[in-house]
Amino acid sequence: MAISLPIVNLNEATFECTFGRGCDGVCCREGRPLVYANEIEIITANLHRFLPQMRPRAGAVAKKEGFLAPRRRRLGERVMRAVQGWCIFFNEGCVLHRVGAAEGDKHLYKPSLCSLFPIQQDDHDRWYIRQKGFQGERWDLFCLDPCNSAVLARESLREEIALAQRFDDEQKAAADKSAG
Repeated sequence: MAISLPIVNLNEATFECTFGRGCDGVCCREGRPLVYANEIEIITANLHRFLPQMRPRAGAVAKKEGFLAPRRRRLGERVMRAVQGWCIFFNEGCVLHRVGAAEGDKHLYKPSLCSLFPIQQDDHDRWYIRQKGFQGERWDLFCLDPCNSAVLARESLREEIALAQRFDDEQKAAADKSAG
C-alpha cells in the first residue's frame, strides 16, 4: 500500500501492539483521551449498548455521573472519565472497540485519539508516530520504545494510517469549504 499521508518519522518508526500478548492495555490506564463533541453524541446515543459489557463499577458510574470526566478538558475538549484507574470503557479490552467490531467497524464508537494511537499530530498539524525519544514523548510505554520492536510502523499501523488519512482529508475539505 502506498502511503500518501505525510508522517514525519514514518521511515524509522517501529510499533507493535502487544495487547493480550503481555500487555494488559496500559494505554487505557489513566489515559483520559479527549473526546470531540460528535464522538460524545455517538457514545451518548449508544451508551445503553455499552453498559452490559462494562465493568460493574464503571457501568454504575456511567449511569449516575456520565462517561466524561467532570471539569477536565484537554485542548478545550472534554476527556473520558477514569474509574478505578482505567478508562471507563475498559473491561479486558475496549468495550467501544468490541461493540463496533461486532458491527463490522472497530472504530465506529471509539474516540479518534484512541483509534489513531500511536499516530498523532503535532502543534503544526504534522502527523507523526509516537516513539520514546521523539518529539519529547513523555509516556513511557513498552510499545512506544523502538528498542522493543523491529516491526515497522508503516506495516503494523496500516489501518490507523488509512484512518489518519481519512481524518486529514476531512479536515482539509472542511477548511476548504469554510474558506470558499
